[in-house]
Amino acid sequence: MRLPQARLDQVLDRFHEVEARMGSATDGAEIVRLSKEHAELKPVVDAVQGLARARAEMADLEAMTADPEMAAMAEEELRGLTDRLPDLEREVALLLAPRDADENASAVLEVRAGTGGDEAALFAGDLFRMYSRYAASRGWRIELDSATEGDAGGYKEIIATVTGEGVFGRLKFESGVHRVQRVPTTESQGRIHTSAATVAVLPEVEDVEIEIHDKDIRIDTFRASGSGGQHVNTTDSAVRITHLPTGIMVTSSEKSQHVNRDKAMKNLRVRLYDMQRQAKDLARSDSRKSQVGSGDRSERIRTYNYPQGRVSDHRINLTLHSLPQIMEGDIDPLLNALIAEDQAARLADLEAEFG
Repeated sequence: MRLPQARLDQVLDRFHEVEARMGSATDGAEIVRLSKEHAELKPVVDAVQGLARARAEMADLEAMTADPEMAAMAEEELRGLTDRLPDLEREVALLLAPRDADENASAVLEVRAGTGGDEAALFAGDLFRMYSRYAASRGWRIELDSATEGDAGGYKEIIATVTGEGVFGRLKFESGVHRVQRVPTTESQGRIHTSAATVAVLPEVEDVEIEIHDKDIRIDTFRASGSGGQHVNTTDSAVRITHLPTGIMVTSSEKSQHVNRDKAMKNLRVRLYDMQRQAKDLARSDSRKSQVGSGDRSERIRTYNYPQGRVSDHRINLTLHSLPQIMEGDIDPLLNALIAEDQAARLADLEAEFG
């Protein structure tokens, strides 16, 4: 892809403008905003300048090939640079391509048992363990928000906040229906059952203002359920907040009612922001929708087949015969393939934009 010089100059001009304004800004909020934009533009500018140097060097080498004494050396270096130039251009193109504004955000991870009864709850537990191990391998922190255990183990529902750099960008394609095919531990006849769990990954964005009016919410307190005996909760500490205009309901059931209210409001903001994201996605034209980025959580996206030891992602027709490793948290082969597919779609959008 031959990137228009005007677009590259536009990036450089904006970067220099931001740097100049940072030097003269006195308002704290403006300084924070400019610093954030500067940090986002810096890798783009570095790549653009690297590409400009390579193009200038190529022009010099081409001129040197006319000199008999320098021609052999120049042609050799020119071949190496010619091979390297497409990679440099692709790097810049990816940085310029439309990208998710929430790419680097932390995320709220929700896993819910679907069809399949106890086996679905067990599978939901397996999925949460898989994501937990993956998060640990990347140095991310997981904080449990709420959990409802299944009767035979696992979870009917579990919600956690995953904090770290680029969490949402790596996990966002996990949203959807995950199907499992295996023999349940309770099955005496050895028959394979199919059950499912639903995963939702929502960006947690700290600096986005979601306005919530007091008149639009109803706050209820109730007694948190416990496991009996000494664990019985004798105070109405759990909090449920209902957002009346949308019907969104969030709960938190820690021991402190104050903590629960704060957690529930945070989760409500996350869900309202996610609703806005989905509305924007639906408003996009079909030509700009990525095959892997539709965000439709009712879509069956992946099957985990235990008898054959394989995992298949249906969106990109990818099958890996490494189910045990994947369930232990080694999901990068899946995520990298999904991200590559999304990058290809974004590059196609950019190419269409440049005509």
